Amino acid sequence: MTLIDPATLRAKLASDNPPVVLDARWSGPAATVDEGHKDFETGHIPGSLWVSMNKEMSNPDVPGGRHPLPDPGAFEADMRRKGLNEDSSVVVLDGGNSLAAGRLWWLLTDGGLTDVQVLNGGFAAWKAAGYPVETGPTWSSKVGDIMLRAGHLERVDAQHVLANGGTLWDVRSPERYRGDEEPIDPKAGHIPGARNLPATEAQESDGTFKSPDELKKVFPAVKPGDAVYCGSGITASQALLAMHVAGINGVKLYPGSWSDWISDDSRPVERG
Repeated sequence: MTLIDPATLRAKLASDNPPVVLDARWSGPAATVDEGHKDFETGHIPGSLWVSMNKEMSNPDVPGGRHPLPDPGAFEADMRRKGLNEDSSVVVLDGGNSLAAGRLWWLLTDGGLTDVQVLNGGFAAWKAAGYPVETGPTWSSKVGDIMLRAGHLERVDAQHVLANGGTLWDVRSPERYRGDEEPIDPKAGHIPGARNLPATEAQESDGTFKSPDELKKVFPAVKPGDAVYCGSGITASQALLAMHVAGINGVKLYPGSWSDWISDDSRPVERG
């Protein structure tokens, strides 16, 4: 199972072979600093390690939107510093909505790690269950030997979208898709021909994912070979996680998403 609940995670942590727990808490789409680290140090699952969205899960020094994918070698080195080995079991989480956790799940799975689970409901669910919480900084006591080989999951870029078309899903809110509002990026609207499928439909009000059967009803028209995008690739990763839980695989990620698309004024924009 890709999703894990707090009770099952707690039992695994008490076993002889506990998973590595990575906390990807993040302060939001417009964040340029890692405020999530402050939240982590205020309280986290004992023994868990924090992963930075801006420094470890993205590469801000290259073009490609607000959150370009990290350099594969740098990401591998960062995960080794977290103690990950070739045979590691990993549980990832964030504050609760699985936006950042979805990104980390996608990166690790794309790198070839097969045993990656996401804590459903994140730290909020763990805390609500009344389980132990640790404060302060943490670090791994060892360096791992994991070898991550990016490319296990499919992706597209702007050139592919322009040249090949195909079904493209925009998982932002309807307001942002239509271009009624754009609180983050300098242009409003969507990629011409894209269809809107808000990722929020995949979750309950508490940030947990709906059941697999319910998720199939959220994504009835999505099929392998389609592509998905959002503002900068983060919500799109969360949507791909939800699709995977529903048993829908082979959907491609446009990592740069809308923020990359609009970086070139020659690319068309559609509103409404």
